[in-house]
Amino acid sequence: MIAVDTNILVYAHRRDSAFHEPAASSIKELAEGRRSWAIPWQCTHEFLAIVTHPRIYDPPTPLPQATAQLRAWTSSPSNTVIHEGPEHLEILLGMLEDAKAIGPRVHDARVASICVGAGVTELWTADRDLSRFPIVTRNPLTRG
Repeated sequence: MIAVDTNILVYAHRRDSAFHEPAASSIKELAEGRRSWAIPWQCTHEFLAIVTHPRIYDPPTPLPQATAQLRAWTSSPSNTVIHEGPEHLEILLGMLEDAKAIGPRVHDARVASICVGAGVTELWTADRDLSRFPIVTRNPLTRG
């Protein structure tokens, strides 16, 4: 299963992003395909917080438009929204200790640990910091 990180969702949604076309194409491919894909719950929250934030985007995405986008993605028959499972704490703590991750890297470890716990085999992200954790990462914005 492929999981999609917040940055790819934001780029796919925001037409004013320099990365909009490759991100939108990648998400469309997942949403219309048969391959299982997922969005971690906290990435849905982070997506909404970023695209509707008036200090980040001028103009920000109106909340009804942002929630409609999330509903469209999550209504894909091949999509699952993933969350912390029963082993989450141990996976998270192990990742934090192994990567010596502190501060803002704790959020990255949370995303990675949810993915690992849910059986994700590949995390699509433009955030290189996630490569420090034991999950395969791929940047779908760079084909190759």
